[in-house]
Amino acid sequence: MTPQARASAAIEVLADIEARKRPASDALKDWGLSHRFAGSGDRAAIGNLVFDCLRKRASSAYAMGEDSPRALVLRTLVTSWHKTPEEVSALADGSRHAPEPLGEAELAGLAREVSADAPAAVRGDYPERLQPLFERAFGPRAGEEGAALAERAPVDLRVNTLKATREKVLKALQRFSPMPTPLSPTGVRILQAPGAGRSPHVEAEAGHGKGWYEVQDEASQVAALLTGAGPKAQVIDLCAGAGGKTLALAALMQNSGQLYAYDSDRMRLRPIFERLKRAGVRNAQVLAAGDRNALAGLSSKMDLVVIDAPCTGSGVWRRRPDAKWRLSPQMLEARLKEQAEVLEEGAPLVKQGGRLAYITCSILPPENRDQVEAFLARHPEFKLIPWRQLWGEALPETPPPPSADGSEDTLLLTPLSHGTDGFFVAVMERHG
Repeated sequence: MTPQARASAAIEVLADIEARKRPASDALKDWGLSHRFAGSGDRAAIGNLVFDCLRKRASSAYAMGEDSPRALVLRTLVTSWHKTPEEVSALADGSRHAPEPLGEAELAGLAREVSADAPAAVRGDYPERLQPLFERAFGPRAGEEGAALAERAPVDLRVNTLKATREKVLKALQRFSPMPTPLSPTGVRILQAPGAGRSPHVEAEAGHGKGWYEVQDEASQVAALLTGAGPKAQVIDLCAGAGGKTLALAALMQNSGQLYAYDSDRMRLRPIFERLKRAGVRNAQVLAAGDRNALAGLSSKMDLVVIDAPCTGSGVWRRRPDAKWRLSPQMLEARLKEQAEVLEEGAPLVKQGGRLAYITCSILPPENRDQVEAFLARHPEFKLIPWRQLWGEALPETPPPPSADGSEDTLLLTPLSHGTDGFFVAVMERHG
């Protein structure tokens, strides 16, 4: 496909997303099925363009004076794909499969800069209705934090120390120019190709099949480290899902002790079995999904309860940019209810002197600090452990960067402050 045809296809996909109010991945899949002539490189380029449009939808609409699919694609070719307005004008020549020629207003929009006094939600490319929550979290840096969440994310891998070393994985993937992550001692990072470039398919590599590594953002790796999981402990991953945190915990426990994996949804839990086997995990027991009686049998026995809670996913907008435009007040309220429920489910499992780790991939205060404070008010037997103490225990050789929200007892990681996805970590100890 020509660049003109790819741009037209991206406009078509964005129009479908808007009309049918559905995830971008679904719209892209359907487009590919109905346009089988498009090669894998074409589909990757179109997907990149669509996601880049969604990442910077607010600032593009502000500059162009409209948020039509066409306006978003034209502007994104300039701001994210680094074409000049003249190059975009030449691309949109109205020929077969090409967008129609640009008008004067569109040319002006392509050349327009988004000024520093534009609204923070515009500069940060997030929904205006979330401005109060961004201000609570970040104060005057709200726009800058949002803008960092609107960039492409790298591919981060967690080395499975049960089977490999970081040096071994770096060598195996050297054709992708990997590098060590700055915070996690078991992390490997591969930068995303710009523009139409395809991301490395690291899960197709032999090392992945051998269980040497898993795809996992560095923030998620750090969150697992800060839980304090270690050898011979009794640990439960209460919202295990497909098992990303379970695998990280098993490695930290050095395949000793007992690790339970539980999730209320059997479909979310289903992939965990193959992943545990591939990773060489021997100390994990997967509880039947939704089996509350099994949980009751673990009451007051756990050294560590890990709650990687259901959340809005606002911290991973770099990877799922369409999610920020679909996030509604009703969705937030539903997540808050689920978070409170799972905290209540996890609290009785913690033994005296044990820990409860609450983790989200959100940057919104109601899901993070507010949720923790409400839990502590209901359960005065739990006390927060300052995150710097946890960092010193888990990462003694890495200087702790400040929390993005300035907190001293809970940690908020963000792309702007730490180069990671947005993750919140709070670890509480039971004293009574």
